Amino acid sequence: MKQIVKIMTLLVAITAMWISLLQTAMIPRSYTWLLPLYLIVSLGCYGLLMVGIGLMQFPTCPHEALLLQQDVIEAKEFLKHKGVDVGFD
Repeated sequence: MKQIVKIMTLLVAITAMWISLLQTAMIPRSYTWLLPLYLIVSLGCYGLLMVGIGLMQFPTCPHEALLLQQDVIEAKEFLKHKGVDVGFD
């Protein structure tokens, strides 16, 4: 819930800034229609950056990998006893 409040606050602040720039004419009218486009592109780049950082810092869990492999072996043995062909060993 906190994240949605942060996002909505940011969107309201950006909208207020955009409207104020339109009213004060600090930026020529021909460029003001590009501001929302720049915002969308910037948010997309930020999102891709956060996904990339998350992938680079993805933790490796060797102990959990061994436990998963043991579970797979147990499941294959159980299915073999039931008569199910589980593929190559």
